Amino acid sequence: MSQPRPWNFSAGPSVLPEPVLEQAAAEMLDWHGSGMSVMEMSHRGAEFSQICDEAEADLRALLGVGDEFAVLFMQGGATAENAIVPMNLIGRSPERHADYVLTGSWSTKSFKEAGKYGEAAIAATNDAPFEDESGAFGPLTWVPAVADWRVRSSAAYLHLCSNETIGGVEFMDWPNANTMASLGAPDVPVVIDASSHFLSRPMDLAGVGMLYAGAQKNAGPAGVTVVIVRRELIGHALPICPSAFDYANVAKERSRFNTPPTYAIYVAGLVFKWLLKQGGLPAIEKANATKANALYGYFDQTSFYRVPVHRSVRSRMNVPFTLTDSSLDQAFLDGAKAVGLNQLKGHKSVGGMRASIYNAMPLAGVMALIDYLQWFEREHG
Repeated sequence: MSQPRPWNFSAGPSVLPEPVLEQAAAEMLDWHGSGMSVMEMSHRGAEFSQICDEAEADLRALLGVGDEFAVLFMQGGATAENAIVPMNLIGRSPERHADYVLTGSWSTKSFKEAGKYGEAAIAATNDAPFEDESGAFGPLTWVPAVADWRVRSSAAYLHLCSNETIGGVEFMDWPNANTMASLGAPDVPVVIDASSHFLSRPMDLAGVGMLYAGAQKNAGPAGVTVVIVRRELIGHALPICPSAFDYANVAKERSRFNTPPTYAIYVAGLVFKWLLKQGGLPAIEKANATKANALYGYFDQTSFYRVPVHRSVRSRMNVPFTLTDSSLDQAFLDGAKAVGLNQLKGHKSVGGMRASIYNAMPLAGVMALIDYLQWFEREHG
């Protein structure tokens, strides 16, 4: 069951495509005959300008994003963006209102951060147990029906986290213009933290005002955050917003207002090219669905393990699961590591296990995990 390089199920920073790592290694000392490593380049020089511009163009091609959006490469991760978003957008509302859908740890952190810059309100939350014909589910394991959301027409934006990394809850669809109109908030733009499933499938941005994502799941190494924001939303930064975080400044300078995370952008650009070679996001979605269906399919036919998330919102990227007998948890993790299955421990806030099966995790890695799950159940079931 072992293999030369262990399978990395880390939630992030996470597994990267091996061809990307190999190319980055080959170009480490000399990028395209420049005599420089990308780490050594001026961020305003011709060489890095080419790298950054190509990365933006390839990302636009992957997502089908036109010039109505600015595509920014920023610093600080999605956690910093939790503050940068309200500093840039909450001023669109004279009352400084912003509404948040809370479905897990990351959306809750975003909500708390926004409260420092205006009046943040909860439009919907899954913080209570939920039960339907399929069973009983605990808090943070389901998504409230959109019809039950309460969005203020005075809100500068409506924020949601479309894939909760810790809880494994994924929005299969998100609100569009018709949805927002039905909620009585037709002029409220939707802002999406898509960090954990960014680039894992085609993403319809027609009804979205802004989408952001930390790169370290599917798009590259830690250090760069992708921001895709409608240009019409730019220009409302609060006076306290640092100039380097003002979307207007960053957009005007094509992500080079100040020194950006150059090497992280370079590697992200290699990932974008790798994705295009795979057939783009439709092809990667098909591969991701195959992996997720295989893993969830195994869990659904055994009582030895349990997936706590409602079937309708199970994440294809982050699969939390528990052992019926939690006293076996450490033995499970030790045995997994011994056969080259790494980073399966669940987040400390929820415990249990979690397998993150991002774009760069091949089906072979998922099948190796399923083989181990079966073996462990035979040994301990």
